[in-house]
Amino acid sequence: MASRSLGGLGGNRGGGGGGGRKSLSARNAAVERRNLITVCRFSVKTLIDRSCFETIDDSSPEFNNFAAILEQILSHRLKEISQSCRWLAHLQIPLQGQVTWFGYESPRSFWDYIRVACRKVSQNCICSIENMENVSSSRAKGRAWIRVALMEKHLSEYISTALRDFKTTRRFYEDGAIVLGEEANMLAGMLLGLNAIDFSFCLKGEGLDGNFPAVIDYTPYLKFTQSSDSISSDEEELRTLGSSGSESSTPENIGPPFIMDENSWFNKCKRVKQKYQLTLEQKGYLEELLRLRENQLSESVAQNKILLQRIEDSDLAHKLEKEQLEYIIVELQDQLKSCQSLDQLSAEVSLSQTSLDPGQSQGDGKQDTLNLISEVMLGHSEKTAVCEPGNGPSPDSESSGTLTLDFPVSRTVKKILPHYLVSVGL
Repeated sequence: MASRSLGGLGGNRGGGGGGGRKSLSARNAAVERRNLITVCRFSVKTLIDRSCFETIDDSSPEFNNFAAILEQILSHRLKEISQSCRWLAHLQIPLQGQVTWFGYESPRSFWDYIRVACRKVSQNCICSIENMENVSSSRAKGRAWIRVALMEKHLSEYISTALRDFKTTRRFYEDGAIVLGEEANMLAGMLLGLNAIDFSFCLKGEGLDGNFPAVIDYTPYLKFTQSSDSISSDEEELRTLGSSGSESSTPENIGPPFIMDENSWFNKCKRVKQKYQLTLEQKGYLEELLRLRENQLSESVAQNKILLQRIEDSDLAHKLEKEQLEYIIVELQDQLKSCQSLDQLSAEVSLSQTSLDPGQSQGDGKQDTLNLISEVMLGHSEKTAVCEPGNGPSPDSESSGTLTLDFPVSRTVKKILPHYLVSVGL
């Protein structure tokens, strides 16, 4: 009974220890993922800031740190190569290294996953990197791919396409990997800002050496702020260290606790000066652009005034032409009415001549015709002719042998009257 109870107690202790180890490993994995994503975000920001002052190339420490961080993220919890060699062989995808009974000689790198998951990207650089002569190892090809993708400004697109292929990602990575968690979407989003940077890399440099793993430098992103409630300060610690060095030393003889590095201050001043010069250049460019826009605006305003004046002149000319056309129409209508009255008069005269005897009423008909024509012409003169004051009728107007009209006659009447007089025999 005692042995059974001790065994049961030992079993309970073992179960509790296993649960504690699982929770501890889960906590460590979460902290590792969070650290890598946070440091990656900081490195992207430093890269963007550095690109404002100089070109980013292989010698830039900000880029080398970013490349190491991205390599660590893509290599986080990557499966061993022997676990999926059968699947890759089924897909007829060539692998690096030689096949043995125990797997592959060279360890797997993130390049094995990238070259399978990113083949769907349009105009990808996978085949170009595979055919590079000076790059042999899988790790070196992965580093070359990072540089080419940055120069092509397609790194975010590559990562997004690879993460969307969830089935391939599950085959290459274990549970708890960054590319399988929620942090993967954050990774693709923060890499999108690198498309605004112009990179310049040499694909034959020492940075592509795949014999050494990438190491992240955390010191640029570490910042310690001492709390105001702290018991000891840096100045007191320095005094303590100084007093422990010699018994005769006193706090008054100790130098300042903070020693300024001339190189660091010189670099900061140089950066501020470069930023100031860049700001001045941008200011000059904006001022010149503003002057150009003001000149264009003044020219547009002047052209607008000229066009408005032309429109007003054309409207006035159109109004004058309209009035002239209306006056011409009225005059033509009057002439048409006069012609119609003459036609009616000729018809009446012809009817009167046919109704009367030609031997008895020839003289009377001619006299009546002349009287009728004079009446019509006088009526037309009252409508269309304007007589000058002081002008009176001709003294010979009472005679029956001569007809004198003192008003302007239209061209139509002048053409019709002679023919009509000939027709009636006058």
